[in-house]
Amino acid sequence: MPTITAGEFRNGMTFEMDGQVMQVVEFQHVKPGKGAAFVRTKMKNVLSGGVTETSFNPTAKFESAYIERKDAQYSYNDGDLYYFMDQETFDMIPVAKAELPAGFAFVKEETICKLMFYKEKVVGVEPPTFVELEITETDPGFRGNTATNATKPATVETGAEIKVPLFIDPGDKIKIDTRTGEYLERCKG
Repeated sequence: MPTITAGEFRNGMTFEMDGQVMQVVEFQHVKPGKGAAFVRTKMKNVLSGGVTETSFNPTAKFESAYIERKDAQYSYNDGDLYYFMDQETFDMIPVAKAELPAGFAFVKEETICKLMFYKEKVVGVEPPTFVELEITETDPGFRGNTATNATKPATVETGAEIKVPLFIDPGDKIKIDTRTGEYLERCKG
């Protein structure tokens, strides 16, 4: 495995530290008036999702960690296992519910997601950034109530709850940002 130094950090870069796979979220090279330069780093643990901030000596060495991303179609779930079909080999890949991000609540069957592999093991699932889902349950909409930012709870076809504007009706298709779980817009047609 190639090694990298903290001085070579770039946003999105992945490396191994203390047996964990870390991804650089933000970094800043700091050269104080006195003392040695250092690299202030905000990094995310790829396996647990935890974010930490640490300062490193620019010459600190780390093993580079290659995270492979593959397209896989979400097929079905069976209890706590969710099955994805590899788009090249058509193999079924089981993923534990604990490995799924919160945004996965907005993913319906047959949706293409990105599976992240590290050393042949699934370490994460990236759902599509935006999804279009149908509202299955909400209070009836009110005309003319678009001036205020008032919202109401609604259930989408995957069973997830979301806050939507008052004018949204059951049966409407809406666009959702899976990173934040927020309503974006009503879909046409």
